[in-house]
Amino acid sequence: MFYLLVLAVAVSRLLPHPPNVACVAALGLFAGCYLQGRRAYLVPMAVMLCSDLAGHLLGIPGLGFYSPIAFALVYVGLLASVPVGRMLANSNSKSTLWHYPAASVVATSLFFVISNFGVWLAGWYPLTTGGLTACYVNAIPFYGLSAAGDLFFTVALFGTWELSRRWNHSSVLQGHLAR
Repeated sequence: MFYLLVLAVAVSRLLPHPPNVACVAALGLFAGCYLQGRRAYLVPMAVMLCSDLAGHLLGIPGLGFYSPIAFALVYVGLLASVPVGRMLANSNSKSTLWHYPAASVVATSLFFVISNFGVWLAGWYPLTTGGLTACYVNAIPFYGLSAAGDLFFTVALFGTWELSRRWNHSSVLQGHLAR
C-alpha cells in the first residue's frame, strides 16, 4: 500500500494543478515518518526526478529541468521535509493530530526559504540584498499555494495510510475471530 500511495503522488504531479500545489513536500514528510535510512530520502527524490523527467519530455509547464542552481535547491528544499517527518515519527504525534499540519507548515516554510534562495542565487534577481528581498517578497503568493497543497496532501497521504492500516488490522482480527 505504501508504494501505491507513492505512485499516486508521482502521477499527481503530471496532472493539471495550480502552481506550487504539489504533493512532494507531503511525500517527504511521509517517507521521513515511515521509511528507514536512505530510502526516506531516495523515494521523494526518485518521485521528483521521474516526474520532472516525464514533465520535461511531455512539455508540461512547471515540470522539467531549468537552471541547475535553482533546480538543485528545489530538490534540497524538498528533502528538508524528510527530517521533519522523522521528528514526527519520533514524537508522540500518533495521539496528537495537530502535529501533522504543524509539520506540513514547517516543511512548506523550509521549502520556501531554500528554493527561493536558489532562485535568487541562480541570477533571476540581482545578487544583492535588495534582489534577495524582492525574490522572497514576490514568492509570497506561491507560499500560500504551497501551504494549501502541502496540507491537503499531508492529510491525504497520512490519512489514507492510517485508514488502510486500520482496515487491514480489522480484517486480520475478523479473520481470526471467524475461525
